Amino acid sequence: MKMSKIIALILVVVMMFTCLVACKPNNSNDKDNENNNNNNPPAGGDTPGEDTPGEDTPAPNPLAGTYDITLWASEIDGVAALFQSQIDAFEAANPGIVINATIEGVSEADAGSQVLADIATAPDMYCFAQDQLARLVQGGALAAPSEAVANVIKSSNDAGSVAAGTVAGQLYAYPMTSDNGYYMYYNTELIDATAAESLEAIIAICEENNLKFRFALENAWYTASFFFATGCHSNWTMDADGNYNAVDDNFNSAAGLVAMKGMQKLAKSSCYDSNADIFTDAAVVITGIWAADAAATHFGENLGATDLPSFTVDGQSYHLGSYTGNKLIGVKPQADSKKGAVLSLLATYLTNAECQSQRFAQFQWGPSNLVAQASDAVQANVSLAALALQGAYGQPQGQIHGSWWDIAKVLGADAKAATSDAELQTSLDTYKAAIEALFSMTDEQKMAWGVIGAICGTNWDTDLPMTKKAEGVWESEALTLNQGEQFKLRRGAAWDVQVGADGQVKTATVEPSNIVVETTGTYIIRLEWDGTSETATVTFVPVTE
Repeated sequence: MKMSKIIALILVVVMMFTCLVACKPNNSNDKDNENNNNNNPPAGGDTPGEDTPGEDTPAPNPLAGTYDITLWASEIDGVAALFQSQIDAFEAANPGIVINATIEGVSEADAGSQVLADIATAPDMYCFAQDQLARLVQGGALAAPSEAVANVIKSSNDAGSVAAGTVAGQLYAYPMTSDNGYYMYYNTELIDATAAESLEAIIAICEENNLKFRFALENAWYTASFFFATGCHSNWTMDADGNYNAVDDNFNSAAGLVAMKGMQKLAKSSCYDSNADIFTDAAVVITGIWAADAAATHFGENLGATDLPSFTVDGQSYHLGSYTGNKLIGVKPQADSKKGAVLSLLATYLTNAECQSQRFAQFQWGPSNLVAQASDAVQANVSLAALALQGAYGQPQGQIHGSWWDIAKVLGADAKAATSDAELQTSLDTYKAAIEALFSMTDEQKMAWGVIGAICGTNWDTDLPMTKKAEGVWESEALTLNQGEQFKLRRGAAWDVQVGADGQVKTATVEPSNIVVETTGTYIIRLEWDGTSETATVTFVPVTE
C-alpha cells in the first residue's frame, strides 16, 4: 500500500471515530472517506495514539455492522442491478459493513415530490433532479454531508454540479451526473469549425443550402440562452412553506433588448425552425444527449457537435448560454448517527469516479466527476464533449415558478414578429408585467381555474377563465373548439395543479396528457373535482343556438 493511501486510511478512521464519539446526531457524517481520485479506502485501519494489533491485523472498523437501507434509483432497466453491484463493491472495500439494500426504480424527476409527500416513509437514499433541491432542503429531507466530505465533493466534481447541490452556500447532495443540457449538432461537410463559432455564419450557410437551423426558441428553456448570453438572469426564491415570494429577474433591461435583437436574427431567417429534435432537412439542431442517436443517424460521417455559437449586436459578441441540469444523490437525515455516517460514506462511494464511469459505460450518463470526465471514453463521446464545452456558459436550473415557462416562451415568437426595437421592448415590458402579476395575485385568483391550450386563437399562452358554479364545480365560457385541438385545465395560472385527459390530476407520479377535442363544436368545459381525488370529471357541454 502506498504511503498516501495509508495516510488517507488513518484520516478516515480518525474522522469517523471522532464523529461517532463527539458529534451531535445531525453532524454524525463527519469523515474523510476518499482520496483525490474518489477511490474509497476501507474504513478500518490503525488509529494513532492507541495500542494497535500486529502490522498484518487491521483494527476493528468503527462502522462495522449490518444496515438495512432503501434506495430509489432510476427506473431504467439495468440501473438497479448496477447499483447493487456497486454496493457489493463498497462492502468489499469496507470490511465489516454489510448493506442489505432494497432498491426501487423511481424517476429522478418524480423522486423529490414523492419524498416530500411522506418523509417518514421515504427511502434512506434517493436519486433526484437538481431542480427539486430547494424544496427538499426546505422540507428537511436532506442530511448535508460533513465539511470534510463536502470538500472532497467540491474538489472532485465540476463546478456546475456542485452548485446544483448547493443552497445558500451549503452543499446538501452528492453530484451523480452532468448531462442535462443542450448544445449544437451540425453538418461538418457544410459548416467548418470556424463557422460553427458564429450564429450569423451558420445562418448564412443554412440559407444558402436551403437547410434548417432548428432551435426551440418558443420554449423558455431554450429561449433563455440568448438572455444568459448578455448577462441576464431570472432567480426565484421560496419561503419556508415552499411558496415563491421573490424573483430577481432582469430580462427587461438594456441587456435583455440585446438578447431579443440577437434572437431576432435567427427567428426571422428562412432557415429557422422552432421544432426541437427533428433532424430532417437540418444542417444544425440545438438539442441534448437524448437526441444523440438521431443526430448520428442523420449526419452520419459528417456529424459534428460543439458548444453554441456567438452572435454579434452593435459590434459586440455574445456567446450563447444555456440551462444546465444535474442528477444528485440525497441522503435522508437519520436518528441513528452511525447509520447516517455509513449512508454518507456509501453516497460518496456511489458518486465516485469509478461508479460514474460504470454508469457512463452502461447507460451513457454524463459524469460530473472530473476524473471520469477526463477519461478517454468520455472524451471520445462527441455529445458529452460538446456538453462539457457548453458547460462553461451554462447556468444551473434552480427552482422556477411554473408560470414562468409560459411567460418566457412567447419571447421567441415576439422576436420573430417584431418589426422595430420598440416592439421588442414592448414584449419585454409585457414579460415583466406578467411576472410582477404573479406576486400580486389574490387568494381568489390563485384558486381560480382556467382552460389553456392551442385553442381559440391562443397557443398555450392564455388562460381562458372558468367560473365557480358550486362547490367543486367550475365552468368555462362558450368556446369554439376544433377537432384535434388540445388543452388542459389548470389552477392559479400555474402547472402545480392541473387536470388532463381522462380527468387525471397531476400528482407526484402522474403528469396528465392533453385533452383532445374529438368533434368540432362550441362547448362549455365543465370541471368537477373534490380537491383531493387523483381523478376529476371533465365534460364537454354542447352549446346550441
